[in-house]
Amino acid sequence: MSTDTPIEKPVRSPCVSICALDEQDICTGCQRTVTEIIRWSRMSNDERRVVLGLCDERARASGLMWTVGEAR
Repeated sequence: MSTDTPIEKPVRSPCVSICALDEQDICTGCQRTVTEIIRWSRMSNDERRVVLGLCDERARASGLMWTVGEAR
């Protein structure tokens, strides 16, 4: 019996290739801040999940439809 922990796949980027910043420097496509976009590749999966939650909150607050899916 192996005691190896399965390797978790990286949480996918929410980028939808609609890259445009609004007045608050938030991407109108994925709802991430510039800092979140820049840091994404260096974030842990836990950090990425937090950012996805923030994206969801931003989208809902601005009236956009948004669904945070499970990591693939």
